[in-house]
Amino acid sequence: MLPLAKKRRARQCGNSDTRSEPKTRLRSLAHFTQNSDGDVAILFGLMALALFMMIGLAVDYGRFISARNQTIAATDAAVLAAARTLQTNGGDQTAAVKVAQTYYNQAIQNRIHVMSDTINFAVTDNATAVITTGNASVSTPFMGLGGTKSLPILHTNGTDYSKAVLAVGGNSQTNIEIGLMLDISGSMNSGTKLSDMKAAAGSLVDTVVWADQSKYTSRIAIVPFSGDVMPTSTLLASATNPAYSASITLGGKKYYPTKCVAERSGTQKYTDAAPGTNQYVLREYSTPGSGSPKMGPCVIDASGMLQPMTSDKTVLHSKITNLVAGGSTAGHVGTAWTYYMISPKWASVLPSASQPAAYGTTTTKKIAVLMTDGAYNMEHDSHGVTVGSAGAGTTVNGTDSATQAQAICTDMKNNGIEIYTIGFDMASNSAQDQVTAITTLSNCATDSSHFYNSQTGDALKSAFNDIALKISTLYLAQ
Repeated sequence: MLPLAKKRRARQCGNSDTRSEPKTRLRSLAHFTQNSDGDVAILFGLMALALFMMIGLAVDYGRFISARNQTIAATDAAVLAAARTLQTNGGDQTAAVKVAQTYYNQAIQNRIHVMSDTINFAVTDNATAVITTGNASVSTPFMGLGGTKSLPILHTNGTDYSKAVLAVGGNSQTNIEIGLMLDISGSMNSGTKLSDMKAAAGSLVDTVVWADQSKYTSRIAIVPFSGDVMPTSTLLASATNPAYSASITLGGKKYYPTKCVAERSGTQKYTDAAPGTNQYVLREYSTPGSGSPKMGPCVIDASGMLQPMTSDKTVLHSKITNLVAGGSTAGHVGTAWTYYMISPKWASVLPSASQPAAYGTTTTKKIAVLMTDGAYNMEHDSHGVTVGSAGAGTTVNGTDSATQAQAICTDMKNNGIEIYTIGFDMASNSAQDQVTAITTLSNCATDSSHFYNSQTGDALKSAFNDIALKISTLYLAQ
């Protein structure tokens, strides 16, 4: 038997063990719920997944930006090269597109791999611009997890599609002054020559005269010529001696002043000196023709009257459309008046809207375009009467029309005027006349690239188009 004290201790110990068991369990449960040993692993796993996705998106976006930058740089280079080709190859659109594609293919050789590429190029805006067409796309494997498997490289709304523009006038931040000489001699009535010339000249007007003339202007003067030139009535009064005779008699024939002009004589005969004493242009004299009140080669009605510089396309097109042909070919007279229309020395006798800028103006280009279909074959004597007429003397300047025209061209070039010359259907002339005409036009042109020998109507249109493109300034519109 145990002593009473031991029994009590034994009961107390037994009772103590029984009472502590629930507390131990509670402590264990609390420890379990408060244990954070696995939290770091879980959080790391979640963060690693998010980080992985972010890196993946960054990789996709980086590939997209790289492909986009390379593609835009390539299309910019391509359209500029193509537009430059248009300026130098006579406007061959097929060749220009081919050049663009070649430049593009070369420029993207080191570009990252793309899923598809349908980028091509086209000539637009009346053959004055080259644009990008199509698109390319780059794969996005990480974005693909969210359903976006690829991205188009260029914006589908076209805002970043490269476009190279050949611009003149206000669009090129340059003023353009053009004197356009058009042959309306009788030989232009052959076949479709006159209508071909009208279409070609009209195309030039559409290309070089732009709508916005608010800051920079592109103006054209039209100078029709045959055996003479018909100025406006105001110019006629200013350019010729006011003390002209009502009539003159030569070789028993009476000659009357017409509304047209002949060449200028004296020390300023081949220059652009302003008209005045000893510097007047000869008034043309002729016998009354059978179609009175028209007189000789001078077409009295307004269809053949020259048009001083204007940017009014309606006026320019109307002038070209209504031209009629007749008479001989005094090319030196047409050349001189083309010079006068863009010479600042004649500004005081021209309407304010038609006054040329001073020579050397950095923002202004002065250009002469001289078109004819044959050799120059008419001169006037000191009275303004056509050489060869009854009682007429020899040519007032002692030399032929072609030589005089070349002397005027030389003075134009000395004043910084760029000269383009166009021969049309020269083969219809005699062999000698053809050689003379080609020599005259070649010598008048700024250089060999400024002379065109067009044998057909299509070739004439191409020549005018090529001139329009060469006049243009090249820039990226977008």
